[in-house]
Amino acid sequence: MQAVLNWTLEAIRDEDSDFSWMEEFRFDWTPLVRSAIAKIIEGQTLLVVTDDKRKWFSQYIRNAINCPEKGRPFIPVYDLQCCFPKLHTIKDTQEIELMEDMLDISFSNGYFLWYIGDSNYNYTKLAYRNDENFLWVMNDQVPNSFPFRDSDPLLDIKLLQLYRLFDKTMEAVLYGEVDLDE
Repeated sequence: MQAVLNWTLEAIRDEDSDFSWMEEFRFDWTPLVRSAIAKIIEGQTLLVVTDDKRKWFSQYIRNAINCPEKGRPFIPVYDLQCCFPKLHTIKDTQEIELMEDMLDISFSNGYFLWYIGDSNYNYTKLAYRNDENFLWVMNDQVPNSFPFRDSDPLLDIKLLQLYRLFDKTMEAVLYGEVDLDE
């Protein structure tokens, strides 16, 4: 069994696409992915939420992560906006707390958010409330998040590459190839 940091470097270097940009960010990435995958392995549900520009990516994640052709256990991943269509109307702290109460009841083993989007989008009020959320944030340095720039001409490619790394890491953990504790 390999340590997740070493495995990540090998996975980056084994990619056919130009993924070298990720080598310098692997130290930022590893604690985030380790935490997210550990929660999933413990039985927590991952709720994806994005800003409007990245809705396509949320749909991509939902379609790709539990593809039966992968031949692995399905991962509890849902789109929060699909589960709660009125999400965009939640504005104040009381409404957020009511929604969190509903999510606590609905996902009794626990849940966490995978937020992908701009740092100033209205869903960040919900995403930033818990340091345990899996955050891919655009245009800002937010603690415990992976940073991106909206102005990056390769942003969409980088999002897809990083999703692929997340998915490969999840699979390696499920099959005992990677130890999250090392």
